[in-house]
Amino acid sequence: MPKISTQPQHNGIALIVEDEVTNRMILKALLKKHGYNVIEAENGAEAIQHFKKQSPDIIFMDVMMPVMDGYEAASEIKRLAGDHFVPIIFLTAMSDEKALARCVEVGGDDFLSKPYSFTVLSAKVKAMERIRTLHQDTRMLYSRMQRDEEIAEQVFSGAVIAGNVALEHIRSLLKPASVFSGDLMLTAFAPSHDLHVLLGDFTGHGLAAALGALPTSEVFRSMTAKGFAPQQILFAINNKLHDLLPTGMFLAAQFVKVDHQLDHISIINCGMPDCYLIENESMRLKYEIASKSLPLGIAPDIDFRDDFHHLRVDEGDRVILATDGVTEARDSNGELFGQKRFIEVIRKSDSSSYIMDKLAKDLEAFCQDAPQDDDISVVEVPLIRELLPGWESGSHHFVTDGDMPQNLFSHEQPDCIEFQLILYGSQLRQADPVPILINYIQETAGLHEHRRPLFTILTELYINALDHGVLQLDSLLKQGEDGFTNYFQQREQRLEALTEGQIRIGLRIHQNNNSGYIVITVEDSGHGFEFKTLSQHVTNETLYSGRGIMLVKSLVKQLKFFEPGNKAEAIYVWEDKL
Repeated sequence: MPKISTQPQHNGIALIVEDEVTNRMILKALLKKHGYNVIEAENGAEAIQHFKKQSPDIIFMDVMMPVMDGYEAASEIKRLAGDHFVPIIFLTAMSDEKALARCVEVGGDDFLSKPYSFTVLSAKVKAMERIRTLHQDTRMLYSRMQRDEEIAEQVFSGAVIAGNVALEHIRSLLKPASVFSGDLMLTAFAPSHDLHVLLGDFTGHGLAAALGALPTSEVFRSMTAKGFAPQQILFAINNKLHDLLPTGMFLAAQFVKVDHQLDHISIINCGMPDCYLIENESMRLKYEIASKSLPLGIAPDIDFRDDFHHLRVDEGDRVILATDGVTEARDSNGELFGQKRFIEVIRKSDSSSYIMDKLAKDLEAFCQDAPQDDDISVVEVPLIRELLPGWESGSHHFVTDGDMPQNLFSHEQPDCIEFQLILYGSQLRQADPVPILINYIQETAGLHEHRRPLFTILTELYINALDHGVLQLDSLLKQGEDGFTNYFQQREQRLEALTEGQIRIGLRIHQNNNSGYIVITVEDSGHGFEFKTLSQHVTNETLYSGRGIMLVKSLVKQLKFFEPGNKAEAIYVWEDKL
């Protein structure tokens, strides 16, 4: 039978700080019964030196001592210990409540009354040991959580943030309340060279709130790259989050599309604070866009089309998007920064610099050292030409007039691929054929490098056929301050009422070694238009008719219309540089 040890278990080092020798001897004997190695100090100054040299596990501190009293010594020891928990039990015969309260204020964890009782001492020591163990476990778990969050944050940054574009011009203020932010900023260029910007705010903050960012960014980027419209992108994100997120978690969002012509924006607010369109020179609020739609993820199959605002803009205007963390930021007295103060910052900003510069300074001065309750995110999008991409020229380029490959139209014509798509009646309201056609071209001809110009050509010809051919909309509606709003309102009304009409789109793809051409035809059931005078309509830069067609003309080898103007044919030619 094995022998049972009668020696006390070693529990670490105990420091006794007491100027009375008798009291030290009694307490030392009691602590040795608990298995502690005991070191002694006669005053607070000696206690600090012992703490620095030997790092005791528990300290018993008298209050009234020469040289340095227990209050000062305890305060300094707690400072030196930092995050490491070293329990301090004050030894006292005092009954004064204020004196006892001060013991706690300077870092004391418990009291032991004189004369000492072994039973009471045992209970207090065991309690401190449990607290110390819990504190160590908590520190270990917290440290592990921080490491996990740092690793996850690197993955998050690479998967979500790294894909953003135009950041050299878009200014943002992103201040998470913890390692992870529940706020999300996404930017991407569509094939048409439109810019899509999404600012979102998931319920709560931290890692749990950030989990929804991955599927959101995946849908946003993939659908933008394929050329889907903003309302279709939001529809897909909403359904994705509704399927994935738990009840009570959702994404409030603001989404803005900057048109490649830089003449209008399309913007929607889904459960967020107001966003703003700012006039450049005067810093006047041209529009305040309030929330009209539900946040994403609450209900399935939300139709966002009617909730978009289509606003005319001038070059140099700015769009300001913000989460509620800005207006709900607090100072040390609990006062909110508020919407009024936010708007005042915008109005008083210098038109020659970013609004974000002044806002960041004012927010910091207002909040100072007050704790941050929520993630703070603001995005400023300047509507300038440099914001949008130009047409690249590289190893793959499109060919316009005067730059025709001589070997393209040889007498022996290469094999071709031909495809035709016809949309009738209500399908013109529901379907967006351009992403389908672009995907077909890429799958059959592998023309990924030409995706953007081809998308622009197809989009402009299709929109021209739908708006002006089938729906009979007049571009003159776009004139005036609210012109784009009125135009898109009438467009939606006529689409809702549409039951007849058709658009026929044809593609014929010819490839020959390192060059080729695509013949694109778009024909609608409308009455046509006076295409012979088209070039006259776009000489005035303030007019909004014919710009899309002239853009197409700049991208293709040949563009022609057939009488009575309801059929267009464009020939896009490319040659790969070797």
